[in-house]
Amino acid sequence: MGMLMTLETATFAGGCFWCMVQPFEEQPGIQRVLSGYTGGTVPNPTYEQVKAHTTGHTEAVKIWFDPTVVTYAQLVELYWQQTDPTDAGGQFQDRGDNYRPVIFVADETQRRIAEASKQALQAREQFDRPIVTQIQPVQPFYPAEERHQQFYKKNPRRMAEQEAGGRAAFVAQHWTKETNHEN
Repeated sequence: MGMLMTLETATFAGGCFWCMVQPFEEQPGIQRVLSGYTGGTVPNPTYEQVKAHTTGHTEAVKIWFDPTVVTYAQLVELYWQQTDPTDAGGQFQDRGDNYRPVIFVADETQRRIAEASKQALQAREQFDRPIVTQIQPVQPFYPAEERHQQFYKKNPRRMAEQEAGGRAAFVAQHWTKETNHEN
C-alpha cells in the first residue's frame, strides 16, 4: 500500500510512570511509550525537582498509537485498569501531586471519549468512592531522564517492589473480573 500510518497520541498520568509503560507497550497498535513529566510550570524539570513537588508536574506516559489498530477509547479503558481512580492524592504508596491521576486530552474528541468513559466507570459502581481522576487539556510534555525509560526492563527487581506497594493487589481486586468483558 505504501501509505504512511498516521499516529495519534494519548497522555496519561496514573502514579509512578515506571508502572504505566508495560501495560500499554504490550498492546497491539502502540508504537512508542515515553515516560515524562507534564501538567506543571517549570520547563525541562528533573526527576528530583518533580519528586520535591517544586514544579507542579505529574509523572505521566505519552503514547503514540495507530488508531486503525487500537482506539483511544480502548486506551482510556486500559488506563483506568492501571489506576485507583478514586484517589486524587497520589496512587498507591506514591503520594503527592506528582502522582495525581490525570487524563490529558489532546482535542475535543479525546475529551468527549474520556468524559464518557469516566461517567460509565462511575455508573458501574465498582468503587465505593467517587471517580476523581481529572481530565485536562494536554500541556507541554517533558521526557524523563533516560534511566526512567523502559524502567520495567532495566530494573525488574525495583519494579517488583513497586508493584508490591499496593498497585498489583488493587488492580487484581478491582479490575480483573471487569476486564474480560470487552476485548
